[in-house]
Amino acid sequence: WHTVAMLAFLVRTVLTAVALWVATLIVPGIDFVGGSTTAEKVGIALVVAVIFGVLNAIIKPIVQIIAIPFYILTLGLIHIVINALMLELTAWITRNTTHWGLEVDDFFWSVIFGAIVVSVVGWLLALLMRDPVDR
Repeated sequence: WHTVAMLAFLVRTVLTAVALWVATLIVPGIDFVGGSTTAEKVGIALVVAVIFGVLNAIIKPIVQIIAIPFYILTLGLIHIVINALMLELTAWITRNTTHWGLEVDDFFWSVIFGAIVVSVVGWLLALLMRDPVDR
């Protein structure tokens, strides 16, 4: 059971890293900083994906519960803002604890668009990775 859970964690981390990487390619104002070799850049993407995953597992549910009235009021569109907040928080943590990581500029719409890209790409990758029997 532990091996399966660890494998699932690794797969989710890699998928999140790929989704974040795609967002850095598409969205102006979001980028990975640090690392001079390809291996270092991949490592940075994976560490950022772990931080993003931990924030989504621990902080996001708390924020979602507090935001229930806004979910009703905005018909669920607040979810995009919450995802953007998690992306911005990931960037803030890496920016303030290391000299590498995720960097998001100050423009509000770049983090919103980045959150949408990460969500859509992550969903598509998870869909592609599903077992054909589950489909």
